[in-house]
Order: sequence, then structure tokens, then C-alpha cells
Amino acid sequence: MKTTLPISIEQQQQVLLATTATLQQVSERLNKTFDPIPVRFNLHGRAAGMYRVAQGGREIRYNPYLFAKYFDDNLANTVPHEVAHYVADLLYGWRSIKPHGVEWQALMRMLGAEPSVTCCYDMEGIPQRRQRRIEYHCGCRSHQLTAIRHNKIQRGQARYLCKECQSPLLLKRP
Repeated sequence: MKTTLPISIEQQQQVLLATTATLQQVSERLNKTFDPIPVRFNLHGRAAGMYRVAQGGREIRYNPYLFAKYFDDNLANTVPHEVAHYVADLLYGWRSIKPHGVEWQALMRMLGAEPSVTCCYDMEGIPQRRQRRIEYHCGCRSHQLTAIRHNKIQRGQARYLCKECQSPLLLKRP
């Protein structure tokens, strides 16, 4: 299996220009000014793009591997998809609307893009993020918990029960 390489710096510049142009298109259509949004090429896994509100800031993240393999499709669909999320957040408030609700769909149509929620890309050659699994046990068997759940248990933020015997899951000690 051949591994797909991430998009080049030149292609990243094309994506940045397309993101800026799409935001400008929305601004002109709505007669409203929107601040530029930071764009990062650090998304991994099955998603081609992600609009994120974190630590008081907003950003759009793109998957450089999926963009490399499906560049034209992502330029035409993923860029307006994420820009529409950003604009919908600014216009209506992130917590007041559904992520792919009627407001977002209207913005997608305004941009001339199909308001589809997901894409179906062949992931062959795309590096996949794999979660580390940690072994836990209960009264009846062993369980493989993700590192995220394990860390929540260790910090005292969560407690998980077996669906079969209802006893708490405990870390298996060597």
C-alpha cells in the first residue's frame, strides 16, 4: 500500500486563498464583514475538515492527507463546508443552532455547494490515528478502554461500569 503524502506548501496556499475567497463571497452576499479565521493543516483521521471553537478562539483545520488525495473535491466542498460553519457561528451563535441545521444549509446553498454532512473517501494510503487501548477488568471479563477513557478514570472525572455485570471497571495490574 502506497502512503499518501500531505499537500505541498503551494497547495496549502491555494487552500488558504480558497478559504479567504469563500469568506469574502459570503461577506459580499450578506453585506457583512467577517474577520479572517486561522487555518491549520493538522487534522488527521477520516474528516477532511473541522471548524473548531477552542480556548476562546476559532479555527478551521484541514486534513493535509485527504486534501492531497482528493484535492479538487475538497477545494470545492470541504472549504465552503467549514467556512459555512464559521459564518453560521458568527451570525447565530454556535450553541443556538444545529451544526448542520437549516442556517448552515442555507449558507452552503448561498455558496453554491451541496449541503452534505459527510464525505465518503477511500482511506487507503491515508495515515490513521489509532488510539492506545488499556486493559481493564470487571467481575466477568476484561475490557479494552481507549486512552481517553483511561485518563478520565485516572483523573477521577469518570467511572465506567460493565454492561453485563454492572461492576466498576478496574485497571488490570501486571
